[in-house]
Amino acid sequence: MNGVRLPRPRRVAVAATLAMLLCTGRAEAQVRGVYPTGMNATNAGVTPDPGATYSNLFIFNARDESKGPDGEVEATGTNAVMIDLNTLAWVSTTTLLGGARFSATATLLVSNNSLASDTKGQLSAGGGFADSFFQPIIIGWQTARVGVRAAYGVLAPTGRFEAGASDNVGSGYWTNAPSVGATIYVTRDKATTLSAFHMYEFHTVQSGTAIHPGQTANVDYSLAHRIRVAEDAQLQLGLIGYGQWQTTDKAGPTVTRTQADARYAVHAVGFASNLVLPARKVSLGLKYFKEFANRSTFQGSTLQISGAVTF
Repeated sequence: MNGVRLPRPRRVAVAATLAMLLCTGRAEAQVRGVYPTGMNATNAGVTPDPGATYSNLFIFNARDESKGPDGEVEATGTNAVMIDLNTLAWVSTTTLLGGARFSATATLLVSNNSLASDTKGQLSAGGGFADSFFQPIIIGWQTARVGVRAAYGVLAPTGRFEAGASDNVGSGYWTNAPSVGATIYVTRDKATTLSAFHMYEFHTVQSGTAIHPGQTANVDYSLAHRIRVAEDAQLQLGLIGYGQWQTTDKAGPTVTRTQADARYAVHAVGFASNLVLPARKVSLGLKYFKEFANRSTFQGSTLQISGAVTF
């Protein structure tokens, strides 16, 4: 982007965001992975400028249908999840491995979630300090036409969790989360970009239940274009999407064969806008996704509002 780097640690830290809050306290009710889908849809391979960056991301998930294994509507109601992520990222000034930059992030989350059925009323609700996400290793390469980032992250079960409780805000298990993101600059001026991001979730056994949640694959993507709207302001607009798929069966002493076979799948498309103020090292972003053709999970929409500043 003509030397401009978006202040975007939120992009890598987002992996922390607890879609597991959709669960009602036990992993046999697993209906999503832990990655907040769509977070890395734009500029997935771009490394922020060297230094420290603080970012805040607010996510609102609203879902009103529960889909069965064949995509049929099994129930209606309301599932609302609000998450606030606070991320501190650091990018090195020196390079290694052929010009790559090293960086790391830490993310603390506060969340509030509720689940209600049209027929059974309120089923669960909880709020408070949630699980925390750390990425101690991020390596990013940048060339004239391509940016690539590879990272290892871990989600620590710091949020409140008690087996069988209806007010949990944590998952009760650790998640190892390697990821890779790439951005291709379609035009020489780097105004048009094509981005893709992949994260894989390796879940451990849930504390107190002996249940092993199924592993999860995530893909975000976008096609975006940047325009200059003022001397020190650039606006990026784009089409975005995401997908999330459970890749292995969940297992445990209380998991039935039907529950084990019900692997969730999520699909969504939407739009994104990012306002970048390069001289001030500030960015503001908005994303909206509408889900479709989901299986064995809830279906609805997601709104993401973000801001970041580099020091």
